[in-house]
Amino acid sequence: MDKLPAIRGVLFGAAIGDALGVPVEFMKRTYLTEKPIQDFTGYGTHKKPPGTFSDDSSMTFCLAEALTDDFTLETIARNFIKWAYNNYWAATDKSFGFGQRTMRALGNLRKGINPENAGGIKENDNGNGSLMRISPLVFYIDTMPIHERFDVTKKVSSITHGHIRSIIACFYYLEFMVQILEGKDLFKIYHDLQTTLPAFLTSLSIEPAEIGFFDRLLKHSIYELPEDAIKSGGYVVETLEAALWCLLTTGNYQDSVLKAVNLGGDADTTGCVTGAIAGLYYGYHGIPEEWIHKIMKHNEIDDLAQRLALRTKPRHYSLNSLPR
Repeated sequence: MDKLPAIRGVLFGAAIGDALGVPVEFMKRTYLTEKPIQDFTGYGTHKKPPGTFSDDSSMTFCLAEALTDDFTLETIARNFIKWAYNNYWAATDKSFGFGQRTMRALGNLRKGINPENAGGIKENDNGNGSLMRISPLVFYIDTMPIHERFDVTKKVSSITHGHIRSIIACFYYLEFMVQILEGKDLFKIYHDLQTTLPAFLTSLSIEPAEIGFFDRLLKHSIYELPEDAIKSGGYVVETLEAALWCLLTTGNYQDSVLKAVNLGGDADTTGCVTGAIAGLYYGYHGIPEEWIHKIMKHNEIDDLAQRLALRTKPRHYSLNSLPR
């Protein structure tokens, strides 16, 4: 159970960031600058009560649920289908927030297409639908060699998003999380990845132009950019950049997720992706307790975290060494 606090941090962190953003999804940044989100609200964009998480967290929990059993892409795919068509892991009685590319991929799965080939592979298939739900995978891959981590990440992303750009985004995000589990400082991780990630991706013969889409992370200090240089739409590179910018320009979980959702646009997904990685770094106890109890299905989320902790392999680190 040594990973339980970390797993709780990721699952609750994701759901809370998501739920904070749900009522203001698609709203403009200028509006949120004047009326910023500071706590749970409700009945906005999706007319849902406070504490309601969206497809981002539902699919995150579907993936985590699959990892409590023997890992197969088929199990993950089945859970995604159950969410979309049977409201599995929906916050309330009805799933919502479906991404167009994700639903197209789930349609392919229902037709019998292999999960690894179900996701879109065209350039315009690079929405943030695999990045938003990839975070629990870190607890399955973190003890693997880097080539295996990449291979598993590629397969799990490709269930809904198979383009190499989406895969690289998921891989970068999970590699950052792996190093958080090792107890490293955020800025050390950021700069370490600027060396290790391009070298590894190049060794796989990935087109340099595709790696180049991540230059703001891999060659520059994104945390030095002003807010107006950070985009928060549904494009996977934008979401990854925004999440890292929010993480690196704040000093606690609460500030990072509020900064994320107040960027506007795809607020729930930016909040979810930021929330998962911030929840891992600052830990479960770094998340405001009142937010944990306000989130829908908080007892079920905690039960899922405990079951996932029992299935994951022990690691050499001690959670006591993680930053708080």
